[in-house]
Amino acid sequence: MRNKLKVGVLGATGMVGQRFVSLLEGHPWFELTAVAASASSAGKSYADAVAGRWTLTTPVPAAAAGLAVGNASDIGAIADRVDFVFCAVDMPKDATAKLEEDYARAETPVVSNNSAHRWTPDVPMMIPEINADHAAVIEAQRRRLGANRGFIAVKPNCSIQSYVPAIHPLLGFGPTRIIVTTYQAVSGAGKTLETWPEMVDNVIPFIKGEEEKSETEPLKIWGTLSGGKIQTATAPVISAQCYRVPVSDGHLAAVSVAFERKPTRDQILSAWKEFAGKPQQLALPSAPRPFLHYFEQDDRPQTRLDRDAGRGQAVTLGRLRPDPIFDWRFAALSHNTVRGAAGGGVLTAELLASDGYLAAK
Repeated sequence: MRNKLKVGVLGATGMVGQRFVSLLEGHPWFELTAVAASASSAGKSYADAVAGRWTLTTPVPAAAAGLAVGNASDIGAIADRVDFVFCAVDMPKDATAKLEEDYARAETPVVSNNSAHRWTPDVPMMIPEINADHAAVIEAQRRRLGANRGFIAVKPNCSIQSYVPAIHPLLGFGPTRIIVTTYQAVSGAGKTLETWPEMVDNVIPFIKGEEEKSETEPLKIWGTLSGGKIQTATAPVISAQCYRVPVSDGHLAAVSVAFERKPTRDQILSAWKEFAGKPQQLALPSAPRPFLHYFEQDDRPQTRLDRDAGRGQAVTLGRLRPDPIFDWRFAALSHNTVRGAAGGGVLTAELLASDGYLAAK
């Protein structure tokens, strides 16, 4: 990309917002020109706003440290400084939905980490390697919003980003039933082990709303475009359990799958090895190569060892073996704040930019 697009981060002081800021440091296509948060942080330098609450092991990027934090609700002021925004605000769902639509109507596209618009029928919910074609629904959304260049695109919940990419290359075998149990890091709750001592030496077998998202969001991702809307798929049936575990980053999934036409082990491994989505085909800056990596070792993938594969954008797989009730079972791992959150948003923006949906104002 010849000239970098100017980008802002809404909710820049939170954990996912910090990850967006970090990933944008030195990005070849995007330049961070605005950071915004709540009114309580507005007016501070970004470095001061995150002092004592910076959660990453790398320092605050120098280019971001001196930026003055704006008020995310001051849409005109932020929109004048950017070509598009990433959204990671911590607000009630209705307020988030309105804020994102207001930015879109102000002709400022929004790539969101939030759940507010995941089920809006003309808003694409994207895993870029899987449903890049859903971006076409943006034109219908623009007509509804009365916008020429503004729109909203969202990424799905972090809990599904390990096992859905693994199932996708196997759709030709007709997966009918999936049982998945996810073991999810504390950063998925916006916390660290230091700030959540109750999680140390503990597992909590409940994450509010997570199982419902894990069972339904894949069906929108695997849906089809019709009449300016995304029609949700009706299969496979998914049963999910989501546990919070004492891990800093990384969501691990244990998956069992039944198929209409049971593939062989070699067919599954070949499908995983050969799979490449549009981001890999376009060689987008954040696209991992390979997207899916299978370990032959019995004890992999491991969260601490493998969550950073592909700079946190890849999905690692292992333990493929027959299932005595279903057909096959395996383990899958993704980095929840990179692939599952900010990194997935950055990759989505790269895809949208390559397709012409994001451009300079």
